Amino acid sequence: QVHFVESGGGLVQPGGSLRLSCAASGIIFSIYTMGWYRQAPGKQRELVAQIDDGGSTIYTDAVKGRFTISRDNARNMVFLQMNSLKPEDAAVYYCNTSPPRRSGGYWGQGTQVTVSS
Repeated sequence: QVHFVESGGGLVQPGGSLRLSCAASGIIFSIYTMGWYRQAPGKQRELVAQIDDGGSTIYTDAVKGRFTISRDNARNMVFLQMNSLKPEDAAVYYCNTSPPRRSGGYWGQGTQVTVSS
């Protein structure tokens, strides 16, 4: 069974940093493109960053230059380093395959990121 366990969220002031972690199980992690998604209240879930099996990355424009996605295939983990956080980055952050259907559509609980002074 597929599981994603996200951690590392919290409350941070604007301009601050957080590092999110995601542990995946139940998939052959190393062969999949992995993504970080976020969902703010009243908005649809969106893909903010992805990393393929070769380490190539893609970011949505809103986070380019501020967020960095990375992965550790030996530990089946994917990370999101978030710098220069803005109030509009506040959301619940999830990891999953990209696209999510490749994991069968399973989602973890996510980790809450709050950006506020």
